Amino acid sequence: MNEKLLFTMNRIAEKLWFRPLIFCLLSILAALIAQVADSTRLHELVPKINTESLEALLGTISASMLVISIFAVGSMVSAFSAASNTATPRSFKLIIADDVSRNALSVFIGSFIYSIVATIALNNGYYGIAGNFTLFIFTLLFFALVILTFLRWVERISRLGRMEHTIKLVEQATENALKNRLESPTLNGIRIDSNREKGSAVYGKITGYVQQIYMSKLQEIAERLDALITINAVPGTFSAMDKPLFYILLNEKTSKEEDYNDLRKAFVIGNMRYFDDDPRFGLITLSEIASRALSPAVNDPGTAIQIISSHVRLFSLWAETVDPKKEEKEEYDRIAVPELAIGDLFEDAFRPIARDGAGNIEVMIRLQKAFNSVYAIDNSSMKIAAMYHSHESFERAEIAMELKEDLNKVKNEALFTKKS
Repeated sequence: MNEKLLFTMNRIAEKLWFRPLIFCLLSILAALIAQVADSTRLHELVPKINTESLEALLGTISASMLVISIFAVGSMVSAFSAASNTATPRSFKLIIADDVSRNALSVFIGSFIYSIVATIALNNGYYGIAGNFTLFIFTLLFFALVILTFLRWVERISRLGRMEHTIKLVEQATENALKNRLESPTLNGIRIDSNREKGSAVYGKITGYVQQIYMSKLQEIAERLDALITINAVPGTFSAMDKPLFYILLNEKTSKEEDYNDLRKAFVIGNMRYFDDDPRFGLITLSEIASRALSPAVNDPGTAIQIISSHVRLFSLWAETVDPKKEEKEEYDRIAVPELAIGDLFEDAFRPIARDGAGNIEVMIRLQKAFNSVYAIDNSSMKIAAMYHSHESFERAEIAMELKEDLNKVKNEALFTKKS
């Protein structure tokens, strides 16, 4: 239940309307709660605030905040469009989730709602002397909040949607997902034993991407059935009718189709992928940005080189995060989960760049230097993958490059040349 609630709350929190709604409710509460001061002896201590001055202040807020809110939405839409067109549409979810922009829009709309509610209450004699003074203080605080938010938002909107900012957001989201997975390679389950029988394959009834797996629910059902469940579709996997969601190995008890349906419900399947629990999606998104930059229409090898640097930083997490002495907590001992395959991650990260940048000497040299860098990480699977892709990238360059001198320069930097 906690996993399901957390996943649902994360999806709701990503919506553009969520924070403005929360701030609007707080604004209405602030406008109405000012009247509570009238039930205290505060009126004996505070000066009397002229109603006309309050109306003027509230009128200024209501007149300006609606215009600024419309301007903010227009600027954000332009930034979203720019990010989708210059980078990749897959980055849209991260751009729209920008905290500074959503907070700014929340403050602007919330201030407008506050001024409207406060004006109506003020004109109907809702406040006394203490209430007027409290409302005056709240209004000044709203003014200060709006000014500070606007200044901060102007600085952010100048960068929102730009290529560098988009790459930074995608890299950060991918880093978070990778760190979470490296700290829990099997999602707190057990490792898959190749010598152990998997059992019967169970297929999903919904076609789409696996977005989340409720491990606690799978564990509960597996204990009840005295079974071992081997997951075949981790978050990010495309689930179709021909690919099993999981395998189930029963000891003695028999299972029913109803049990399988309950197990299927532990897999959240949808039409799109999310960055939260899907590190491969982040690598794919970064590579898409590089591929678009290397297209003849854009011809921006500098962005592709920047993406290669991002990939090296991300693969370096294996050296920073993975502790061979640390054992993962096996909270779900009846669920076997496949670990991240380094080979798959390399294909997601480097193969598109090697394909689309095969004819560009700057990109290919930087790519070979990247393979040298990740080869230095103390991980046998990573060394094998780096060497393989170094060979493959050079073979692509052999086909695409016309100048032999350029090809020799790439070969001199190649990992397989230096480690042979």
